[in-house]
Amino acid sequence: MLKDILNQAWEAMVYNRRRTMITIIGMAWGIATVVLLLAYGAGFSRAIQAIFAQWGTHMIGVFPGRTSEQAGGDKAGIKVQFTLDDVDAIGTTVPGLIHISPMVSKDVPVQDGLHTYTWTVNGTNETVQDIMHLTIQQGRFFNGAEVQQRAHVAVLGSEALTKFFQGEYPIGQSIRLNGIDFTVVGIMDAKMAEGDSDNNRQVYIPFTTMDDIKSTHYLDGIWLDYHGDHTVVVKNLRDALAASHHFNPDDHNAIYVADLMEQLSQFQILSVALQVLLALVGALTLGIAGIGLMNIMLVSVQQRTREIGVEKALGAQRKHILTQFLAEAMVISLTGGICGIILAEIVSLLIGRIRFYSYIADNASAADIYLRISFTSVVVAVSILVVTGLISGMIPAIRAANLNPIEALRYE
Repeated sequence: MLKDILNQAWEAMVYNRRRTMITIIGMAWGIATVVLLLAYGAGFSRAIQAIFAQWGTHMIGVFPGRTSEQAGGDKAGIKVQFTLDDVDAIGTTVPGLIHISPMVSKDVPVQDGLHTYTWTVNGTNETVQDIMHLTIQQGRFFNGAEVQQRAHVAVLGSEALTKFFQGEYPIGQSIRLNGIDFTVVGIMDAKMAEGDSDNNRQVYIPFTTMDDIKSTHYLDGIWLDYHGDHTVVVKNLRDALAASHHFNPDDHNAIYVADLMEQLSQFQILSVALQVLLALVGALTLGIAGIGLMNIMLVSVQQRTREIGVEKALGAQRKHILTQFLAEAMVISLTGGICGIILAEIVSLLIGRIRFYSYIADNASAADIYLRISFTSVVVAVSILVVTGLISGMIPAIRAANLNPIEALRYE
């Protein structure tokens, strides 16, 4: 029975092939639009994640500030200063931490035999490599033994290759930081950098050695990574430091917490909203194609009125007529859907990448929008297609099924 209905629908489509092809093209265009818009939304989300992933999304930095609220017997306006005792307190009282490192930074002259540039030198522990995802393209990062020995070793940002070494092998060469000799042990991979950003003009040296350049008694910041819920970690972090420095844990001016996961979550909300908007625009585009399908099916019902009358006179029931026209609408929709998905795949391969972050940042190709047709976007698009096909085909099918057989046979 179903096979006969589908064959009948196919024969009707072949008989009116020009009209059918125009309708299929409209449905294909609509479904291709839906798939490509969903792929763009997904690509935008991946681009945002790539921007954050270069530093590690489970990373938190905490920096001293000045109290703005009175707490206990201490008045507002007291400057908070971190020491190594705070690093120990955080490490022992905040659950979920993986690594933690103090940091002291200073902009100093960085020199070789011919060149002098002012770069930021950061004194840290070796664990900062894991915390900040500092990948190495040449050499290595300094280790724990070199931190304990106060070794004069340095890891330089990627721009050092062109600024200082100009094609020469940098590992083992000497460089002066604030007039003090250091041995280069590593060159870092390039980070995404906007405009005059100094992301690739950073120098990392052992925290203990940093005391030769700047006092390390008071810290400029503390960096850590963790597992678990970032909001719980931040709360415990604030509580631990508030207890040590006697300020209200809710006083956000006392300490500044840079929580990358919180920032990423905010961008993800915008990303989801964009994807919903794009899906809605695609659905409306497909809906226009559905209106075209409905009009074509209504014309088909009108042209085949006598045929419907004959079928009813021979014993065809209302449900048979309904199924026949609905099947024809669904075959047109699904054929258009398959063509649309193929078209979307071809377009995505031809376009490949849409420049996004790389327009304003160097080394940012990973944060561009890549049009990749995913299984999820195809499922969503096909779901919208099926609903559109059913709605567009149902009205003409009901009209055909409700025709009076006697009046239909009289129709000229």
